[in-house]
Order: sequence, then C-alpha cells, then structure tokens
Amino acid sequence: MSEYFFGRYFKCVGDGHTVAFIPARHRRDGEERASLQIITDKEARFFSFPIDDYKELDDGFGVRLGACRFEKDMISVDLSREDCTVRGKLALGDFTPVGGDVMGLFRFVPFMQCRHSVYSMKHQVNGTLELNGKRLLFDGGTGYIEGDRGRSFPENYLWTQAFSENGDSVMLSVATVPMGLFRFTGVIAALLISGKEYRIATYKGAKAVKIGGGEAVIRQKDLTLYARLIEKKPFTLYAPQNGGMTRTIRESASCAAAYRLEQNGRVLLAFETPRASFEYEYPE
Repeated sequence: MSEYFFGRYFKCVGDGHTVAFIPARHRRDGEERASLQIITDKEARFFSFPIDDYKELDDGFGVRLGACRFEKDMISVDLSREDCTVRGKLALGDFTPVGGDVMGLFRFVPFMQCRHSVYSMKHQVNGTLELNGKRLLFDGGTGYIEGDRGRSFPENYLWTQAFSENGDSVMLSVATVPMGLFRFTGVIAALLISGKEYRIATYKGAKAVKIGGGEAVIRQKDLTLYARLIEKKPFTLYAPQNGGMTRTIRESASCAAAYRLEQNGRVLLAFETPRASFEYEYPE
C-alpha cells in the first residue's frame, strides 16, 4: 500500500493536568516519515522524525522513536528543540483491555479507510514529566491507550474519551464511513462501568439518532448513550490524509463534557467532567 499511517494514542491524566502522546509512522507518494504529537491542557506540539528513527519493538506493541520509548509498562520522553523541551518517565500499570476487537466483524472488511483499536480502557500512571521547565507529577494517575491505522481519518467524525470520578472509562467514536459507492455512519463505543464492559457498535445494531451541536445520541436495542461537549478547549493536531499528515483537526485534550448511559430508562452511568478528551469534526 503506497499510502498508509499507523499511530497510537497514549493519554495520561494526573492531578490537575492531562498529557497525550501520539507516536506515528506515515507514508505518502513513496516518502515515509515518523512523528510525535504531544497535546496538553494548554498546548499541542508536533515533532517530525526520519523513518530510521522509528522502530517497532519485538513484542508487537512497543515503539521507539528517537530517544523516546512507548511500551506496555512505561513511557520515556527526551525531546529538546528551541521552542520546546519535554523530558521524563512514566510507569504504566496493568492494562484493562476490551473484550475482543472493537471493530468486530468490520476488522475483516478489506480497503477500510481507518481501523480503530483500544488497548487499555484504564491503567495506573506514575512518574514525572518536565515540560518547558514545568514539572507535571503523575502520582496514582490514570491512563488510556488506543490506536488507528489505514489511509485517512474519516471526513466527519466525533471521538471522545473520559474517566469518571469513580474510575469508570468511556470511549465513543462516530464517523462517516465510505464503503465503495455508499457511505454510512459507523459507531464504536466501549464503556467500563464498575468493572463491567458495555459494547455499543454498528455491528451490534447501534444507530446514531443524533449528531449535532457537539452532541451524540446513540441507541442500541435497550441501551441509549449520550455524549455532550460542554466547553471546548481545542488545539490543532495533524491527522492523516491519504497517508500524509496533511490534515489539521482540533482536539480538546481536557475539556468539559457530559456522559450518560441508560438501559430501558434506568441510568447505568451519568457524570460530567472537566477533564474529557473530545474531537468534533462535523460541520455545524
């Protein structure tokens, strides 16, 4: 495949701060590069690397990018340039994986534009980062890890992830999916509530009954999921378009949002948080 991207998203939430790392490789028009994006509560940074600086480790998960490492049990960062310095090490606890591939049977469909993975709905994060001279402490923090691969991000999509104060974890992705001459709205959601996973997805009969104004309402049989962006705090990120990191999107790594899951009208989960991650790439 001449056009290709593969990236992972490591989200780390500490006491009063959020940092997400996105190491990636991408190929377009025969040129292959690697990159690392870092997004915090206050800024986003993009670092470009030659592909020789990118190495996938033998365990099938870990990635080495220059002097940085992203592995199952740790993140180590050592970056310095004129406008930004990031150094530190974070220890990652045991992952909480989802029960099976979140793509379901769609993982077998050839030529899909983008394939999504969730590696850990939550895990512990401990350690310290230094960002432009400011120390960010993660003492009993919480992490989340997912990934994407394919050619391009969807033209229109909503993605969000958040933790409740009780330790529950929510991930929702809604996107316009091209399939030959046709398009449909695809849904993938995983919710970890008191240790139990709820899966809501197109392949389970889920439908987006509302997408608009920063809000999504998803219905699947007796389950209804609500996600609402309350206050944006967006920063510019680069996203893949035909393999190259040429598209700009806006992500709020830490913003106000609300979530609710009902089953036959009974509330299974309801919370608001000022620490949600949210991308809303639908026309208003």
